[in-house]
Amino acid sequence: MSITAEREAELLAKVPTGLLINGEWRDSSDGGTFDVLDPATGQKLATLASATSQDALAALDAADAVQASWARTAPRERAEILRRGFDLVTERAEDFALLMSLEMGKPLAEARGEVTYGAEFLRWFSEETVRHYGRYITTPEGKNKVLVQHKPVGPCLLITPWNFPLAMATRKVAPAIAAGCTMVLKPAKLTPLTSQLFAATMIEAGLPAGVLNVVSGASASKISAPLMADDRLRKVSFTGSTPVGKQLLKDAADKVLRTSMELGGNAPFIVFEDADLDAAVEGAMAAKMRNMGEACTAANRFLVHESVAKQFTEKFAAAMGKLKPGRGTEPDSTVGPLVEEKAVKEVHSLVESAVAEGATAVVGGAPVDGPGFFYQPTVLANVLNDSAILSQEIFGPVAPVTTFSTEEQAIKQANSTEYGLASYIYSRDFNRLLRVAEQIEFGLVGFNAGVISNAAAPFGGVKQSGMGREGGAEGLDEYTSVQYIGIADPYAAK
Repeated sequence: MSITAEREAELLAKVPTGLLINGEWRDSSDGGTFDVLDPATGQKLATLASATSQDALAALDAADAVQASWARTAPRERAEILRRGFDLVTERAEDFALLMSLEMGKPLAEARGEVTYGAEFLRWFSEETVRHYGRYITTPEGKNKVLVQHKPVGPCLLITPWNFPLAMATRKVAPAIAAGCTMVLKPAKLTPLTSQLFAATMIEAGLPAGVLNVVSGASASKISAPLMADDRLRKVSFTGSTPVGKQLLKDAADKVLRTSMELGGNAPFIVFEDADLDAAVEGAMAAKMRNMGEACTAANRFLVHESVAKQFTEKFAAAMGKLKPGRGTEPDSTVGPLVEEKAVKEVHSLVESAVAEGATAVVGGAPVDGPGFFYQPTVLANVLNDSAILSQEIFGPVAPVTTFSTEEQAIKQANSTEYGLASYIYSRDFNRLLRVAEQIEFGLVGFNAGVISNAAAPFGGVKQSGMGREGGAEGLDEYTSVQYIGIADPYAAK
């Protein structure tokens, strides 16, 4: 059944609209605000306080003031806070799912999936908190002992994107808490509501004042610039576009800040001649249409062996044609809107360019008439290998299909991009997986699987898709510095 307007209003009334600084929700220092829109209708959902540079520094003041005491907090205490956070988010799954659907557009079924995925980072890192091992060994020549310990890196700036409002917050906040770091969280201006509710939930879970501060705002630079110029900040973690990531890396260089960058992607989805085509289509739907294609891991290029390309494309187009665009809260909606009107124009421009070059829209190929920012689920056949749509991140429900004739050609085409985040391989030959995975330049490889993200796995890319890893044991290392203590061996002189 459809979600009522009363239910939506009730939920939105629960969301704090101020800035969270030192455990208190407050207005912007200059009284500024910004609006959050529903991408399915273009209508206003809420008005939030818009942080100034002064507010950003006040948030860092709060984080710095409690960094030392928070770092000394017992690992078990930090672990229990994370576990309570997991329990509360899970208990309120329907609230979080509806809120994400309202501000980002994804269908409720997908939003519920994100709640499960996002909450798992809280549980995973609650378990990792007490298992962050150092080591104690004797040096090879036997004269000294080596003591290695991990220490919290210090106050962190966490900048999250708009496409996964809960999971991208938990994926950064949870390991920072586990490591003993304090934080300033800057959510995306298009979808800040989920982060606001999540922060309130973590306070309820027992997170002390000042450990997590949230500064939403209309201007990202007004928040990030003064923080990254401040000697007290010790790390920045950013998920977003490669151009913005490059600028943040330049800014970080001045203070030699520790950085984690999860940037753009251009994922190849490779279908070999021996693939199970039905399974490949199912995986293609998951890899392409999760989040309406608005994901850095989304399959961006479908490289299909020439002997099965026609059959695969027909099956894929039939599956895409069954999707029903609609507001995410509607029960029969299977694909939501893009996040803003500009996104629709950019996606359509890529489609028009590909068609002008000779590609064929087997299904879709145009914006959806009516309110909201919708685009038809689209499959393009006969796409040229040098087409612009194969070199740019589409970030929409459009699947360009091109062909290859040999394994070597598939590898070359897959690697012909400056990006290196996710990739997908469909084949019945496990030896082929090992050969191809060894040669393709991507941080993530899905083998006969269209969705591989997991809190227990290290997520991240190579080349211009970024540096560092989120999730897994590696995710905790990103928030610590390594200290080596050399100890004279009392037995060495004997």
